[in-house]
Amino acid sequence: MTQLIRLDQVVSDPAQQKRLRGGAISIGNFDGVHLGHQELLRHVRREADRLAGPAIAIVLDPHPASVLRPHGAPPALTALPRRAELMTAIGIDYLLVCEATRNFLNQTADEFFHSLIVDTLAGQALVEGPNFFFGRDRTGNVTRLRELCEAHDIQLTIVEPSVRDDRLVSSSRIREAIASGEIALANEMLGSIYRVSGKVASGEGRGRQLGFPTANLVSIAEMLPENGVYAGRALTADGGQRIAAIHIGPNPTFDEKNKTKVEVHLLDYDGGLYDQILTVELIHRVREVRKFADASELVAQMKKDLTEVRHIVSSSPF
Repeated sequence: MTQLIRLDQVVSDPAQQKRLRGGAISIGNFDGVHLGHQELLRHVRREADRLAGPAIAIVLDPHPASVLRPHGAPPALTALPRRAELMTAIGIDYLLVCEATRNFLNQTADEFFHSLIVDTLAGQALVEGPNFFFGRDRTGNVTRLRELCEAHDIQLTIVEPSVRDDRLVSSSRIREAIASGEIALANEMLGSIYRVSGKVASGEGRGRQLGFPTANLVSIAEMLPENGVYAGRALTADGGQRIAAIHIGPNPTFDEKNKTKVEVHLLDYDGGLYDQILTVELIHRVREVRKFADASELVAQMKKDLTEVRHIVSSSPF
């Protein structure tokens, strides 16, 4: 299992720091841990095996843009624990989190490299993509990284990015797909199912009145997709897993035109979920949000939706 650990924990604990020294390292955001990230991290694992050292992924948190340009930070695809979970399958030993303070981000490229890679971690191998930048104002590039690695006898591997349909697989492209409701495409590029998590809050109870009780999710940190009805799964806090229909957006049939909600109906489930954290996997967009003439027309459509949701999830390759 990939251990999530913060830089201040490492530098304050000599025994812990020793465990992280002498290994293979990659630095990035790794939001989504998509197919391109996975290929890069597999190289990290191979280098770590060659060195008989740890395999380490390094992230800066929060996203540097949220510190330097608070209104320009991209929405998150995955929380740090989810990134660690996805890295576990690849064999990464540590997800090392560096707090992205202004002082930390103000380091020059050389200062960043010497402080973190050389002094703290004694890295023996570094794996990055060709578009890697580091240091204050992103002045460090792959050319400078190669010079620094050669000066310290560190093996540098540059991994070419993954491509799909003649376009690079990237977190930005995945966000585009999610924003347009193309969840199936996003999942293909992620190599996993996109998830959002939230706390179940009390709602108006309208779903239960219609015969389709829903869990209303609030405090969701991850990016929400385009409004619509989605097929997916609900992962409950007790480890349970249920096929779910997820409605994201307003309820125009009841004149709630501007209030975006995330409502989750768990098929074949009648338990209580209030105040629990519920994670939802989004597999496919079934349809757009529509206004119906009345409640009976809405119910008829919901029955059709649930039939389609069950088929989609049951036949999903994920």
